[in-house]
Amino acid sequence: MDLATVLDEFTARDWQVAADDAGPLRVAVVGLGWWTREEAIPAIADSQLCETTVAVSRTREKAREVAAEFDGIERGLSADAFHDGAATDAYDAVYVATPNATHLEYVESAAEFGKAVLCEKPMEAGVERAERMVAAADRAEITLMVAYRMHTEPAVRRVRDLLRAGLLGDPVAVHGHMSQRLMEMHPNPDQWRLDPDLAGPGASVTDIGLYPLNTARFLLESDPVAVQASMDSSGEAFADVPDERAAFSLEFPAGVFATCTASQHATQSSHIEVIGTEGRVRIDPAFFPSEPRQVTITRGRTTVDVDFEQVDEMREEFDYFADCVLTGRDPEADGAHGLTDMRAIEAIYEAGEGGERVEL
Repeated sequence: MDLATVLDEFTARDWQVAADDAGPLRVAVVGLGWWTREEAIPAIADSQLCETTVAVSRTREKAREVAAEFDGIERGLSADAFHDGAATDAYDAVYVATPNATHLEYVESAAEFGKAVLCEKPMEAGVERAERMVAAADRAEITLMVAYRMHTEPAVRRVRDLLRAGLLGDPVAVHGHMSQRLMEMHPNPDQWRLDPDLAGPGASVTDIGLYPLNTARFLLESDPVAVQASMDSSGEAFADVPDERAAFSLEFPAGVFATCTASQHATQSSHIEVIGTEGRVRIDPAFFPSEPRQVTITRGRTTVDVDFEQVDEMREEFDYFADCVLTGRDPEADGAHGLTDMRAIEAIYEAGEGGERVEL
C-alpha cells in the first residue's frame, strides 16, 4: 500500500458500527463547569447517537439552572440525589467531568445503577483510586471509557493508519508537546487544578502532558516500560505543585522513545511527531479542540501537507462512546487503558522527584 492510497481511503468515522438512527443513548452529565456547559452539552446536542437528559451538580440549584438553560434536559439533580439513585430511569449513561479526585465516587454510583460511564481524563487523582474505579465497573459489568478525544480525532487516526501500513518504516522516536497559559484562562490561584488534593500529584503532566503521553501510546499501539523526568515550578501560583513545566521521556519496547514537554505557564502550543526509519509525520497543531489540524508527511524526497477541517472532537467522542455502548463492544480507551496512563503519570512524578529512571 502506498502513501496516496492510505490518504485517499481514510474514513473519518471508521469506528462507527451503529446505524445513525440507533439510540439515542441518554446521558447524565455530572459536573457543570465551563467545559461541560460550553463543550460537552453542545457536542451531545449535535451528536447522532446521544442526548443529555439529566444534569448533576454539587447543588440542586445549579443543576436546575443548567437544566433550564438547555433544551432536552429533563432533570437537575444535586450530587446527593444522584448518589441516592434519583431519576435513574431518565438516563442510560453518565459523563463524569468533576475534579480528578472526585471521579471515583460518581463512577461507583453509576456502576451500582448499571449505567455506562464516560469519565474525563485523567481517570482519577491516583492509581489506587483508579484501580477501585475499574474494579467497580468490572463487578457491575458496565462500559467504562476514559475520555481521550484524540482517539476519534481524524488527523490522529490517519497518522496511525500510516504507521500501521509501514509507510514510515519502523518507529524510532516520538516528540510531543502541549502548553497553555492556565492563569490567563482561570485567574484564580485557588482553582482545583493547582490543588493536589483535587488534581493529583501535579498540574502540567496530569492535565496536559497526558495528551502527548496517551497519543504516543495510541499511535505506537504500545505501552511504555520506563520513564524519566525533570520538572520545575518557580511561579507563585504554582507553589503547591512540582510541575509548572515538565519534560519527560517514555521508553517503549523495541528501543522506541517518546520525549514530551508540557507547561501550564507558556504560550498555547501543541504538536506530536513520529520519526521512523523511512520517514516522519507531524501533527501541528495537535491537541487543542478549536485548532484545525495539519499533518505533514515526509518519506524519501516526498513531502505532503494534509489539511483537516476541524471536527467537533467532543461530538465524535460522545458518538464513539454511544456506538460502543449501543453495540455492546468495549471502547479502546477502557479502564485498563486509563490505568496504564495513571501508572505512567505516577512514575513520571517519582522520576521527576528522584532524578532517576523508573520502570513500569
